[in-house]
Amino acid sequence: MHEQHDPERQPICRSVRERPGPDGALSLEQLANRITELAAHIDAASYRLLVLIAEFDQRQGWAPGGFLSCAHFLSVLVGVDPVTAREKVRVANALVALPRISEAMSRGEISYSKVRAMTRIATPENEGELLTMARSAPASHIERVVREYRRVGQLELGKTQRQQEGRYLNAYYDEAGMLVLDGRLPPEVGAVVLEALEGAKKALRASAEASRGAGEPRSRAERSARPRACSTPRSRVAPRLRAHNETAPEKPAQLRADALGLLAERALPALGTAERGEPYQVMLHVDAQVLADPEAQGECCIEHGPAIGAETARRITCDAPVVAMVQDARGEPLSIGRKSRRVSTALYRVLRSRDRTCVYPGCERTGQLQVHHVRHWADGGATDRTNTCLLCSAHHQSVHEGGVRVEQTDQGLVFHTSAGFPISARQEPPALPDDPVGALIKLNEEQGLQIGPRTNGIRWWGEALDSYWAVETLRMKDRRAAGRVA
Repeated sequence: MHEQHDPERQPICRSVRERPGPDGALSLEQLANRITELAAHIDAASYRLLVLIAEFDQRQGWAPGGFLSCAHFLSVLVGVDPVTAREKVRVANALVALPRISEAMSRGEISYSKVRAMTRIATPENEGELLTMARSAPASHIERVVREYRRVGQLELGKTQRQQEGRYLNAYYDEAGMLVLDGRLPPEVGAVVLEALEGAKKALRASAEASRGAGEPRSRAERSARPRACSTPRSRVAPRLRAHNETAPEKPAQLRADALGLLAERALPALGTAERGEPYQVMLHVDAQVLADPEAQGECCIEHGPAIGAETARRITCDAPVVAMVQDARGEPLSIGRKSRRVSTALYRVLRSRDRTCVYPGCERTGQLQVHHVRHWADGGATDRTNTCLLCSAHHQSVHEGGVRVEQTDQGLVFHTSAGFPISARQEPPALPDDPVGALIKLNEEQGLQIGPRTNGIRWWGEALDSYWAVETLRMKDRRAAGRVA
């Protein structure tokens, strides 16, 4: 195919001339041009997608289907993860008030990555400066300018306001199954937490000293030979404090971790009750064969958490309440029949074990779950595991008052909107043309777009970023918009 040589189609890789590839394949220069040109076409199409998302969200087109938000809709029916879905909705709504950035993206001149960063701080007053930067620098520079701009803005806030707005606490399980906590607390809250940890550490030390004075065996052989019955009450969840010795002293960080577990365990009874009047508690799912033989295969995990060691489960269940649950050969909890519409505690535990979260597609809520009869009690529906499921309060209301319908099929539960549209995380993908790339290019050309290899190119020669100048330029626009600068 003959390559045009207009200014818009100048080579990207000037160090690589028109050297043909093996077996008559495209040269490296041609490949580079195709990549940059197709990327610009995709950016232009991405803008049209964002426009549709913004309109869909503003008109709340997701609400009749029982979705919690537009991001929830995208997560289920488009197949993106919830974090990406929320970010797309944010960017789509921000672009409504940013005409210059919107126009540039609609022509494929700037990438979604740059737009995503700019919309965090862009206003109608400063979008021109941001757009100039985006056309002259890579996306990494734009991200850095945005971070610096927001940091300077935080410094101008009052100290108390900065502390309140900067507070957070994140928790997640890592690859090893360990819970990782990362957070920032205001000083007065942090002081309370540190004081509580110090008290828990003293309680753990006192417990260790009392056990040692009562003849607690120190060696591993002595501990293995000692009977399992313990006369001193111990923490069921937090690891027991090991006796200090010269060979393996307890590290301060490890002691704080044990103290935090003790604090959490003692706080649960004071928090009252959760769903169905039951106390807050940590649930452990473990198969009987695993308890009998730590080497056996079977389930052994924290509810809504990772797997744990069999010996850890045996320790926890030494003096913790245990509820036995019989399952069939496929692992399904056996039915618990009822002649009343009220759900027993035993059946509720069966449903928690089976469903774990709200069963509405894409919903992963685990708190305040309510039992729903697929076939209503008034219509002859039984109160057993085959006719009940767990829904969060929002989706339970959607099913009863929002027109959403749920039915039991051979493939499982299927939800339908009030218009009869099926909702499922396993939607069939839409039919695509035989040449989706060609169809995309043709659609852009029909929109009057002239896209080539240099459309989304940047005027950057590798110079270092002057973030101070970039941030001050944006802040000058802010001061002028606020009327503080003539």
